Amino acid sequence: MSSLEQFLPAFLEEVVGDRFGRYSKYIIQDRAIPDVRDGLKPVQRRILYAMYDAGNTPDKPYRKSAKTVGDVMGNYHPHGDSSIYEGMVRMAQPWKMGHPLVDGHGNWGSQDDDPAAAMRYTEARLSKIAMELLRDIDKRTVQFKDNFDNTTKEPVVLPSRYPNLLVNGVSGISSGFATEIPPHNLREVIDACIAYMNNPKLPLEELMGIVKGPDFPTGGLIMGEEGIREAYTTGKGRIYIRSKTAIEDMRGGKQQIVITEIPYQVVKSRLVTAMENIRLEKKVEGIAEVRDESGRNGLRIVVELKKDADAGGILAYLLKKTDLQVTYNFNMVAIVNKAPQQLGLMPMLSAYVDHQKEVVTHRTQFELEKAEDRAHVVEGLVKALNLLDEVIATIKASKNRGDAQDNLVAKFGFTERQADAILTLQLYRLTNLEITSLEKELKEAQKKIAYLRSILESEKKLIGVIRDELKEIRDKYGIDRRSDIQGEVEELKVNLEVMVTPEDVLVTLSKDGYMKRTSMLSFTRSGGELDNSGVKDGDVIRDMLLVNTIDSLLLFTRKGQFYLLPVHQIPEFKWKDTGTAIVNIIQLPKDDGIVSVLPVKDLNEAGQSLVFVTKRGQVKRTELKEYATTRSTAVAACKVADGDEVIHVTQSDNSKHIVLVTKNGMSIRFEESEVNPIGRVSSGVRGIALKDDDEITAALWVADDEGEVLVISDLGYAKRSLLLDYPIQARGGKGVQTFEFKEGKRVRPNGSSLIAAYYCTKPLEIVAITSSGARHIADSEKAPIEERKSIGKSLFQVDKPDVITTTFIRSASAFHQS
Repeated sequence: MSSLEQFLPAFLEEVVGDRFGRYSKYIIQDRAIPDVRDGLKPVQRRILYAMYDAGNTPDKPYRKSAKTVGDVMGNYHPHGDSSIYEGMVRMAQPWKMGHPLVDGHGNWGSQDDDPAAAMRYTEARLSKIAMELLRDIDKRTVQFKDNFDNTTKEPVVLPSRYPNLLVNGVSGISSGFATEIPPHNLREVIDACIAYMNNPKLPLEELMGIVKGPDFPTGGLIMGEEGIREAYTTGKGRIYIRSKTAIEDMRGGKQQIVITEIPYQVVKSRLVTAMENIRLEKKVEGIAEVRDESGRNGLRIVVELKKDADAGGILAYLLKKTDLQVTYNFNMVAIVNKAPQQLGLMPMLSAYVDHQKEVVTHRTQFELEKAEDRAHVVEGLVKALNLLDEVIATIKASKNRGDAQDNLVAKFGFTERQADAILTLQLYRLTNLEITSLEKELKEAQKKIAYLRSILESEKKLIGVIRDELKEIRDKYGIDRRSDIQGEVEELKVNLEVMVTPEDVLVTLSKDGYMKRTSMLSFTRSGGELDNSGVKDGDVIRDMLLVNTIDSLLLFTRKGQFYLLPVHQIPEFKWKDTGTAIVNIIQLPKDDGIVSVLPVKDLNEAGQSLVFVTKRGQVKRTELKEYATTRSTAVAACKVADGDEVIHVTQSDNSKHIVLVTKNGMSIRFEESEVNPIGRVSSGVRGIALKDDDEITAALWVADDEGEVLVISDLGYAKRSLLLDYPIQARGGKGVQTFEFKEGKRVRPNGSSLIAAYYCTKPLEIVAITSSGARHIADSEKAPIEERKSIGKSLFQVDKPDVITTTFIRSASAFHQS
């Protein structure tokens, strides 16, 4: 048979699946996820055991880190030296570990993410608290297994005499699993263990009265009691960590923000750089300088502010936009019985207590065996000393040591172990004092045996021993809480004034869709005339708004969409510049267009609504607050039926009347209150009953009975009628006639449709643009006041086939002031 015929066919997906499954099992169990019992990953456990085994303990001098890394790599961890040394470095850094397990000497890195010096330069030894993880390991307390090459043994888990998983926390990523367990306060965790041992059915609420939440080595303020409760219940939860900050007064009326604690795992140098970039890019007005003054006295970052700067507002902005405040997501996953599990606080404490029961039970059994063996030996010695002469005679009569041992066993009933001890007895032990001390030792050994047996026979005593030893560790190593806890999550509200200098500006939008923002200084320098704004040939300014940079604009489109555009985001141009196409500012589709631009200061202003009017006579009113959004893309403003489109949007307080004017010369006047407020994505109600060939030309908001309604036809004929002539009707009717079109061969036509309507309470200057591009200007006062059904008078000289397509108000009184 050829060698090729010995291979069996296999599917690639099966082979890859099998190999990756084995690999995943390895990295989950033996690399990235900690054991629930000692809270250590395998590399950490191996480093600590290698240092312990080599005698690199706190009572001895420091040793080169390279030696430890070599021991770990050669005996226990067949991986790269860098992964071992990185694990060692982390255990030595006090800003990452609540209680460092390695006592480092030399350069072990910094909070600025500076790397530790190479392992040939640094020195280390076990820290004192690390000895508590290893305590009693020589007393058969934990299981050992063969190392990778079967040359020595290594512990499967450490005795871990305090709950290290919660105290020091851990973070890791494996295949399909990740873990993020924050550090906790040693005293709180041990007190919780004791409370749990006293009452395993203790409710979580009571336990949270003891373990209030994480305790990060870098301090800070923890916000989100609900997130902590969720994490302690399910193993997943979110909290917010905020830096410890203070606003200090300086000379000359200036202030500075001083940061003395930053969130856990935040790199200080990157945080300082981020704040400095905010200053350089002038995203916030008022920051004069950012300095890192950290040194021997601890962390200190100073943000110096300019005179009269809003310190609270700037601090809120920095908290929101930098890592001065971060979210921390609990994901408490640990290995339980060789499998990863997501655990709440109770299961973690339960697993730890069960581990301690095993450790103390195994230690007690070991000490009992030792005590029983010693008691047995001492018992034989005491018996031999009482029969000293006979024992000596027997030994003297024996041929050799082996014969003497056999004779002692046969003649006096000693066991082999006792006979061996008698033969190795030194002569000075035959003194009266030594005999008395042996009898005393026997009594103490018997007493110890009774005590050790009582521990093994009683769970209550066993728990008592664990409790007492935990209390010793708590009293010896316990430290005060470093992180403060606040139940409620404080919402960060950043005033726009902090980011943008408030300034009155002019915003213009042209008929062809060009937009710009211009400072009043540029407007004044260009002559201060509204007519000389820069536009392209054939284009005209359609909307001109006097607003502030901290205001926003609501831009509504024909298709019922809207955009919320902060004024400061509109590109700034000189008054004589044409501006930029609006599609460069907002994502406006080619087949849509802007119909109304409304300036707003406060979207949550009470009693304010937006009223929409469509071409087919639908009217919709929705509260202004529903248009608050954080999206910069299009948002649905109004539901528009097929073949219909929005023609006008107005901000209103629901106190006026609406007059709708149609293309065919019909009109209706009704109270705005007849239109009830409905949701944002709704289609509204009927405002006027239209014939099939008719549509809405204009929507006017009128008050009382003052003023006139001006209507303009497509051929430039216009007339004004008193508002009194328009009766208040119910919404949805056919309305009344507002213009009469002339027909006939010998009569000069006055137009075929109405193109615009305006409510006049004072003179208006109206600009009309024709289909040929001609521009006409006329004063509203030149339109005669006539009854509703009149034919009007020529206001704009327009000859067929040219017709008016667009009109708008030009005068200074047309400024929409927000």
